Amino acid sequence: MDFRFQNKRISGILTVLPEQVIPFEEEMGNYNFSPAKCQKLKLAMGYKEHRIAKKGQTSSDFCVHGLQYLFDEGLLKPEEIDALLFVSQSPDYFMPPTSNIIQGHFELKHDMICLDINQGCAGFEVGLIQAFMLLDQPTINKVVLLNADVLSPKVSDQDRNSKPLVGDAAAITIVEKSDIPNTIYANIQMDGTGAMALNIPAGGFRMPCTAETAELKEDASGNFRALDNLVMKGDEVFNFVQREVPPMIEHLMEEAQISKDDVDYYMFHQPNKFMLHKLADKLEIPYEKVPANIVENFGNASGVTVPTNISYNLGDQIVNGSKKVCMAGFGVGLTWSSIYMELGNLKFNQIIDY
Repeated sequence: MDFRFQNKRISGILTVLPEQVIPFEEEMGNYNFSPAKCQKLKLAMGYKEHRIAKKGQTSSDFCVHGLQYLFDEGLLKPEEIDALLFVSQSPDYFMPPTSNIIQGHFELKHDMICLDINQGCAGFEVGLIQAFMLLDQPTINKVVLLNADVLSPKVSDQDRNSKPLVGDAAAITIVEKSDIPNTIYANIQMDGTGAMALNIPAGGFRMPCTAETAELKEDASGNFRALDNLVMKGDEVFNFVQREVPPMIEHLMEEAQISKDDVDYYMFHQPNKFMLHKLADKLEIPYEKVPANIVENFGNASGVTVPTNISYNLGDQIVNGSKKVCMAGFGVGLTWSSIYMELGNLKFNQIIDY
């Protein structure tokens, strides 16, 4: 499905990272793997360290901290917010919606829309598409997009497939109408037949958490996890990304009537460095245009990796100037989405710790 939006812009991005840093070497003793094999895994996947929330911290905590920072710094006014979108797979509660909790915390105006969106790896793109559509309404001028995930508590400490790469984080993106004419190109596709390639089996109404679902069991690869834990079928996810993402990006370029060389940066979701380099090879894009350093420095925080990528690797380049950027997310759902737009003259683009 293709989208085209006019006269919209991103005016600011704030990434909020946990202050707790866990090095790879500190955890590799938990894995049913020799130290030598662990070091090979580290090298192949690009692991170094990741940011993990402290016990009791939730997705909304990181969003509230970031919003308070923006209010205190005069970068955003509470009364300007017409829509609050919260995109996550780790909400505070089944009910009420986390976006309403955040709205209530700040006692924001009642004349607004709060919306929770259950999306993961492509959550930033899904959230932006929703924000752009809301801005087509005459009564909505500024949307605050909150991407946040604290999934580390749902990953087994003895799962070397997922534990070294998972990270926690939040990002606050301000999306608003633009006085400068522009066109944003986007697309999205979904395939629910592959939904269980990334899943947490227990914890919902289909399979409530019990003592039995918390029991660790060894899989064929020597990982120990419970039904309460995240399961990632790595081969299926890798093959899906290599099969579906390149044609999606090529179609986006055709819609925008540009070549891949016209794009300054490809800010992709970051599962790991190995997968990103393989994707760049398939697309015939130079590695320097596809930053792949988020997992090694912060971890994979699901849909938050793309705004983290932008904050960390572009910084003031899009505050004092502009870049033509292709963003893409792919994973949980299965969902894959991409957006081409110019990012420039942002009011802020930075990272803070919490």
